[in-house]
Amino acid sequence: MSHGAAPKPATARRSENLAGSVTIPGDKSISHRSFMFGGLASGQTRITGLLEGEDVINTGRAMSAMGAKIRKDGDTWIIDGTGNGALLAPEAPLDFGNAGTGCRLTMGLVGVYDFASTFIGDASLTARPMGRVLNPLREMGVQVEAAPGDRLPVTLRGPKTPAPITYRVPMASAQVKSAVLLAGLNTPGITTVIEPVMTRDHTEKMLAGFGAALSVETDAAGVRTIRLEGRGKLTGQTIAVPGDPSSTAFPLVAAILVPGSDITIRNVLMNPTRTGLILTLQEMGASIEILDPRLAGGEDVADLRVRHSELRGVTVPEERAPSMIDEYPILAIAAAFAKGDTVMHGLEELRVKESDRLSAVANGLKLNGVACVEGEASLTVTGRPDGKGYGTPGGQAVKTHLDHRIAMSFLVMGLAAENPVTVDDATMIATSFPEFMDLMTGLGARIDATA
Repeated sequence: MSHGAAPKPATARRSENLAGSVTIPGDKSISHRSFMFGGLASGQTRITGLLEGEDVINTGRAMSAMGAKIRKDGDTWIIDGTGNGALLAPEAPLDFGNAGTGCRLTMGLVGVYDFASTFIGDASLTARPMGRVLNPLREMGVQVEAAPGDRLPVTLRGPKTPAPITYRVPMASAQVKSAVLLAGLNTPGITTVIEPVMTRDHTEKMLAGFGAALSVETDAAGVRTIRLEGRGKLTGQTIAVPGDPSSTAFPLVAAILVPGSDITIRNVLMNPTRTGLILTLQEMGASIEILDPRLAGGEDVADLRVRHSELRGVTVPEERAPSMIDEYPILAIAAAFAKGDTVMHGLEELRVKESDRLSAVANGLKLNGVACVEGEASLTVTGRPDGKGYGTPGGQAVKTHLDHRIAMSFLVMGLAAENPVTVDDATMIATSFPEFMDLMTGLGARIDATA
């Protein structure tokens, strides 16, 4: 979606008997990092299963602008990297569109280089705060020029010699942790990140796979200390990207909510830092069968058989939030059809996603007849298992705020609601899950995009 693309509303209607077997596009987090680490490594990296959404492609373009050679041959992406420490100064601003992960991680990667790099994005990304990444970079000696509130556009210029730091991550954020580690790649000495609450660990796993000198220690309280030795050699790898659990969440919840459904979702990443939604849905009574658990490229992968289920409300443990932070919008939809209250705490991170996701979800639920209470960092949803009265017969649209997960979540809601559910724009779904419409309608979902 270009920054000025016209909004394209979409409407979902009550469906039945979702059926079939689908393979989810590649994991977004791993896809971003595959382009970045492949672009930085010496030699060749070959990637299959890459998510070809706009967010990831923008990360690939940024790496190309800094000297990596990236091409596609059939289903395989082939990257000839620059070698660690050898990125080139980009000749133009790096445009990340809607990609918060790509933008923040690349700021870490290139910010410590002794040249200027400028970061821009679409209206949604430009509104999102970048200070959480810029502050540790400042500690390493990076000069930062940013719009008010540490927002885009941002220009970074590294020092002659960056200083390694020990950084305790102040919030549960894989992006902040990763940005500091990536800055450490081109910093002499040992860069240390202390992570009080574990978040997705793809950066650590993949850096080790590419040959970085990296160690992880976890103390008795669960606090992780990650040490990275800077200016080492990274070597190109072969990567098979497993299916994205955050994208899996949409057909998964749809099958649980739509009567008569029985679907199989293949090749899903089951990294324990990413499976909070599946665990929560199982606690609510969802029928999710984990088939053929296996290892692929150092990551846990499995197939999931999902059937229509009666759900009951639960209180989601606050400490589970980092393992399902992107899945709370779709969990809120599931909760709308559960018996009783579902209580979610520890949601402050949702305020700084593609939109203020907490308010966007609460407002969308209320518009469609769902009782909910929005707190500063919490959401309580009171469900109706039959979906009676849900939806908007008058066609009022949920405001998506350029947020792909808000759009997809409410389209799933419409598949089980009494009345249709409309979202004001579905074009941005292409940023993370361009196959969403075809995949869902192929299972039997009634979703119509409006011209």
